[in-house]
Amino acid sequence: MASKTKASEALKVVARCRPLSRKEEAAGHEQILTMDVKLGQVTLRNPRAAPGELPKTFTFDAVYDASSKQADLYDETVRPLIDSVLQGFNGTVFAYGQTGTGKTYTMQGTWVEPELRGVIPNAFEHIFTHISRSQNQQYLVRASYLEIYQEEIRDLLSKEPGKRLELKENPETGVYIKDLSSFVTKNVKEIEHVMNLGNQTRAVGSTHMNELSSRSHAIFVITVECSERGSDGQEHIRVGKLNLVDLAGSERQNKAGPNTAGGTATQSTGGGGGGGGGSSGGERPKEASKINLSLSALGNVIAALAGNRSTHIPYRDSKLTRLLQDSLGGNAKTIMVATLGPASHSYDESLSTLRFANRAKNIKNKPRVNEDPKDTLLREFQEEIARLKAQLEKRGMLGKRPRRKSSRRKKAVSAPPGYPEGPVIEAWVAEEEDDNNNNHRPPQPILESALEKNMENYLQEQKERLEEEKAAIQDDRSLVSEEKQKLLEEKEKMLEDLRREQQATELLAAKYKAMESKLLIGGRNIMDHTNEQQKMLELKRQEIAEQKRREREMQQEMMLRDEETMELRGTYTSLQQEVEVKTKKLKKLYAKLQAVKAEIQDQHDEYIRVRQDLEEAQNEQTRELKLKYLIIENFIPPEEKNKIMNRLFLDCEEEQWKFQPLVPAGGLVSRW
Repeated sequence: MASKTKASEALKVVARCRPLSRKEEAAGHEQILTMDVKLGQVTLRNPRAAPGELPKTFTFDAVYDASSKQADLYDETVRPLIDSVLQGFNGTVFAYGQTGTGKTYTMQGTWVEPELRGVIPNAFEHIFTHISRSQNQQYLVRASYLEIYQEEIRDLLSKEPGKRLELKENPETGVYIKDLSSFVTKNVKEIEHVMNLGNQTRAVGSTHMNELSSRSHAIFVITVECSERGSDGQEHIRVGKLNLVDLAGSERQNKAGPNTAGGTATQSTGGGGGGGGGSSGGERPKEASKINLSLSALGNVIAALAGNRSTHIPYRDSKLTRLLQDSLGGNAKTIMVATLGPASHSYDESLSTLRFANRAKNIKNKPRVNEDPKDTLLREFQEEIARLKAQLEKRGMLGKRPRRKSSRRKKAVSAPPGYPEGPVIEAWVAEEEDDNNNNHRPPQPILESALEKNMENYLQEQKERLEEEKAAIQDDRSLVSEEKQKLLEEKEKMLEDLRREQQATELLAAKYKAMESKLLIGGRNIMDHTNEQQKMLELKRQEIAEQKRREREMQQEMMLRDEETMELRGTYTSLQQEVEVKTKKLKKLYAKLQAVKAEIQDQHDEYIRVRQDLEEAQNEQTRELKLKYLIIENFIPPEEKNKIMNRLFLDCEEEQWKFQPLVPAGGLVSRW
């Protein structure tokens, strides 16, 4: 069991390289990336480098080469994070990299083949397997799915997926999305169905780099609420939230422009992902601009957090960084998967991704267990179920005998045959108090089913009895017609009351069953039965993954120690040995010097490129501003301009200028 809080925990960064594609091999591109899995190092060689220039090396928590399997990444890196979420921590997994490097494959994979399933489907399986094996715990699992397309937030599970949603902030819970739909799921099949529905409306499109490129950032949110009785005898609720983020690709527009040959436009059934094929050329640059803008904001946030010098963290620069605010420097455990392309034509993008990931290693989060929060859905469900159960008990459906009906002309009818008598019912009601006889008593679902069946029989018998009494009244010649009519009306009213009572009871029972079925009870099988051998196999996998991680850390530590030992070593057995050691040391220092010089030059070139991009963007904005002023001065009267200016106000929540509504407080529409 993990501790409930930690002082700080570094963001975990891993790198993954895909194999060369057939297209890259046909074009003659060479491989420039080398992945050292044992040392956790990535070596990048510049294909345009001058003779003698050394390759660049980056070290991460783990690296995965082209031969790595989906299960390797999940078991070694992601599984411990999901375990933490099930204990009440917040967790985030996000993939970052150039378009076409395998971000969506890493996060989702191929659903139909178990060995090719990515992080998200494996997380589904992991969560519900854990729940099925737990004891004396009650769970509620719900899912939401959203995308950020061109800086607009959309609910992928809504009936109106193109509708723009607003970001809000609560002092207690932090940033949230207003009106975001959430679905309670009971098993893997249901949560997969939720994700498949969302994927049908997600914005994707064809570019030169990728035939099915993600044109939006997608976030699948799983909230796991767990109720467990503590040592104090009270029920305690833990809430873990898992963000599974599939980012759109970082790209350059000259490389990732529209694939006119393919003619595939952005697909989005919500209507906001782009138009038809003819608009593809115009949409791609706009999409790429917005994608790069949000990824640039993400880079600025990571740089500010990693630098430890900035007092201001620019979370508000984009919707993406605001949603990931807790995941970056906040209350969450976070894993970043940097995806890389091995081909020589992707050198600049791979270098940019590696630098981005290298900075992210320095971010410190402060995760803590979310225990007994105020606004848990699980507590609301438990209270509503208790209320419905109490109502059903009053009506005789759960643990109490139904009321006996009496008649003026017939004696009271006893409980129907087979209906449980008092001692049996009382024993069932008091099952929590009587632990000694627990093994001899039928389980609650069986009793409830029997009681419901007997209740139905009882109501049917009451109906038949009333019908018989009506027939007896009809045949009774001793009654005058007025009295007979009065008695018949009374019996008809009793029959109608019985029907209404039955309908109301059935509705309550259906609602009770529906709500109770959404709560997952630990110890009951949710999926297929998992035997002890499978449990042991999973434990062995975890042990192997942990052992690999320790070996990697030990080898990295040994390399550092070797360098320190060489520096501390001051005595030599001969002059020749001293010359060899110092020559080796000099070569290493010279290599480091050359690497630093190359890094400075690369940073300078990158700075020039960024500056040129900013100048170009500034010139474009200046042209648009001049055009706006030209239109205002020549086509809009001054009084109308003043009216427009007076209606403007700054929305501090979204940091945008907006118009006040035309309808004033009096309810009259102003005309201008």
